[in-house]
Amino acid sequence: MKALVYGGPGKKTWQDVPDPEIVHATDAIVRVETTTICGTDLHILKGDVPAVQVGRILGHEGVGTITAVGSSVSSLAVGDRVIISCIKSCGHCANCKLGLYSHCLGDEGQSGIGWVFGHLIDGTQAELVRVPYAENSLHRIPPGVSDEEAVMLSDILPTGFEIGVQYGRVKPGDVVAVIGAGPVGLAAIATAGLYGAGTIIAIDTDENRLEQARLFGATDAVVSGSHDWKQQVLALTDGAGVDVAIEAVGIPETFTMAVDVVRPGGNVANVGVHGKPVELHLEDLWIQNINISMGLVNTNSTPMLLKLVARGKIPAGALTTHRFGFDQVLEAYDTFSRAAETKALKVVISRSRMA
Repeated sequence: MKALVYGGPGKKTWQDVPDPEIVHATDAIVRVETTTICGTDLHILKGDVPAVQVGRILGHEGVGTITAVGSSVSSLAVGDRVIISCIKSCGHCANCKLGLYSHCLGDEGQSGIGWVFGHLIDGTQAELVRVPYAENSLHRIPPGVSDEEAVMLSDILPTGFEIGVQYGRVKPGDVVAVIGAGPVGLAAIATAGLYGAGTIIAIDTDENRLEQARLFGATDAVVSGSHDWKQQVLALTDGAGVDVAIEAVGIPETFTMAVDVVRPGGNVANVGVHGKPVELHLEDLWIQNINISMGLVNTNSTPMLLKLVARGKIPAGALTTHRFGFDQVLEAYDTFSRAAETKALKVVISRSRMA
């Protein structure tokens, strides 16, 4: 088969590799129909994730069709169309029983680490992928849900919802600021209304992304490059500050922005993946009674979100801006890596678009 293989920092190739095989009785093999690229993949290619070894097949998002199942897999069958969750779940360890799949203690990849695809085991940017713990790590796709909608449920929709909205404790009527209107920020915007947010403020330097944010449910938009961006946000809260500030970028400046606009007693939900230390001024913050949360997605909300996508309640497919065939994967990476220039949100790579 063909797959995108990591060759070290700055190096990747679309090349022939051996087909995956069933290793454990709980495995399934999935013929990948559609996959996509995440910002984490770009971090890997920069050398920011040293656990990823040379020769690893990249990717942790995908949808496809089951071609083989292990002997203990009974609830899934060959021919089933499925979402591949970005997080493994053995389903029976102490953490999985709590819904904390991001820290699954199953020994696939590494015990205690849920993110294994394209990280500790071969990933989904390939024609075939082996999925461990298949019954808990795959989700059957109902009729009427497209591949482009379903692939957003591998990672970004549950990430924006769980780590942004749920961890941020959004309540009915809340004023929510989402800092960073990239794909995950848009996912948080699109799902904040599920918990009744009254005002959703999108904050970004890119005016194109702010326009997109309105389509996903933002009631207001603020250009963060403006000299008075903070005053604009506070004006929407009668000067009190937002109830929930969701950081969806992953740099020190945007985390500071979130802390600066949250009201006393409010919540800061950090979703962005930070590659540098961030200063936390507890000497100022302790008296503000704010809560700060962060984490890796568990994907325990995926079944619920899938139902909402199937009923047209969440515009998951609208996150796709660019489409490529598998044989154009290198071009897809180039487009995604220049998102500010290409206006890319999610680039979708599909078998059906191959020449």
